[in-house]
Amino acid sequence: MNNDMFAKYTEQAESLFMAPTRSYAKLAMDYTQKLIDAQMEAARTYTDLGMQQARAALDIKDPSALQQYAEKQQEAAKDLGERVKADGEKVVALNQDFANEARKLVESSAQSASEAATETVSAAKKATKAS
Repeated sequence: MNNDMFAKYTEQAESLFMAPTRSYAKLAMDYTQKLIDAQMEAARTYTDLGMQQARAALDIKDPSALQQYAEKQQEAAKDLGERVKADGEKVVALNQDFANEARKLVESSAQSASEAATETVSAAKKATKAS
């Protein structure tokens, strides 16, 4: 009897606490990895753009080259602004996905807890009737 009760308790602890905790930890790790990947990609891109601009500045040798550099700076600034906007949208989408998945996990865990509670109450009623 004690072994059965211990096994039942262990099973409930696994389904109610440990499995949801592992699922959330996996979700959080996946989100963190995606966020770090996005940040690394953005940092790499911004660094490349900065280096390109620095190299272009080193090529300025006369007023005409300076004028061309200034014109390209406007285009580079526009491109950078679009890139920053896209990167921001990517992070917002990652955050929304994480929030939605976390919500689904909480709902699933709450449903499992409700079912386990109902099952426990039914078993307790049966045990009470049997004695």
